[in-house]
Amino acid sequence: MILRDPVHGLIAFESDDESIIERLLATREVQRLRRIRQLGFTSLAYPGAEHTRFAHAVGTAHVMKRLAYRLRDIHEALPFWHRLSSQQTRDALAAALLHDIGHGPASHMFESALPLSVPHEVWTDRIVLDSSSDVHRVLASEDPDMPARVARLIAGQHELPYLARAVAGTFDVDRCDYLLRDAHATGVRYGNFDLEWFHRSLRFAPLAADGSPPPLAIDGAKGLAAIESFVLARLFMFQQVYFHKATRSAEWMARMALSRALHCMRDSVRLPNTPAAFVAAAEGREPTLGEYLELDDGVLMGTLHAWESSRDDVLASICKRLRARELFKSIELVGEAQCEPKARARAWEIARDISREAGLDPDTHVGLDIATDTPFDDSKDTLVVVYSQGAARKPGDVSFLLGRLNGESLTRVRLIVPGEIRDRIQQAIGA
Repeated sequence: MILRDPVHGLIAFESDDESIIERLLATREVQRLRRIRQLGFTSLAYPGAEHTRFAHAVGTAHVMKRLAYRLRDIHEALPFWHRLSSQQTRDALAAALLHDIGHGPASHMFESALPLSVPHEVWTDRIVLDSSSDVHRVLASEDPDMPARVARLIAGQHELPYLARAVAGTFDVDRCDYLLRDAHATGVRYGNFDLEWFHRSLRFAPLAADGSPPPLAIDGAKGLAAIESFVLARLFMFQQVYFHKATRSAEWMARMALSRALHCMRDSVRLPNTPAAFVAAAEGREPTLGEYLELDDGVLMGTLHAWESSRDDVLASICKRLRARELFKSIELVGEAQCEPKARARAWEIARDISREAGLDPDTHVGLDIATDTPFDDSKDTLVVVYSQGAARKPGDVSFLLGRLNGESLTRVRLIVPGEIRDRIQQAIGA
């Protein structure tokens, strides 16, 4: 199989180890990812951000293939039981392709939108392990134990820690693809970093005295700048793209629409075109796997469109605003209001009071949005830096930049309010 990709150029899966990719691509569950955009509502801020989870999954599998080749190039110093086998390579490629298969509509927004919601990782695990799924059947036909091995690897568990961290770690193949892909699609340059040089700079750390598998290492003389640029790329993408005010507002409005719809259904208000998964949530039960897999971006947006004709004025209004891109506005909280929970709560209460005075429902028209991410944390990854002489060291100990960023969180705190009352709220809270 040979594909053309706007990020990586030519992508080929041609060897025996890689044949599992072509078979998995034909499954219903993987094809569903074509109907889920990678960045959800981000295209409302960056018009080019229409790329899908499917494209990202293929790109992630390609990055894993390149990494596997690199690991085989440098594993001669390891005992054979620590080297990457053909079976482990197939498992890793499958895990890379399937790592996002459990995502719901609109990227991460959906995970917190419904009661009894579980993270997409849980749905991924269920899809891989459920004998009724196409994905499970493909993996099990290769090896009956393969579904369980792939599920563990997606969760970051493997007897070779360096392989586990390649699938789920600070510098994993998922992040290597999505940073480059999201930067390309949004038209920004913040997410660019030198992936080829990063892989070329990889080594294995010296073997431990107890004979345990060594962690991956970066050649300090060559590759330190590669991981610094990777961390900076991630930091800047969160600052400028993932935490964009328009995206966060749209996601909040979508969550409020779903919440209001569930409230209506529980009050026996009939809503048109409601998917079975939403009905299940209104009934207080978790959707079945089949009901969940029927959800995608097209279903969500079609449902929101249908709800514009709802007899519930609040629900209809939010859905109309969202589809017309009449997004609620953001008020950035800075200083004490950003850092102190009590100050945030005061600003939120003031906004709610003004909303009531304007005849708006504060529960659905005023939000406190707190977005946070930690771009780099030495304690959560085993990648080390090695030089020609001396012991392996943590990246934060040898890089001034990474040392300063280590464990630091990026946080953006905003009030989300209708545009018609934004100025009054800003004046009242002194923002």
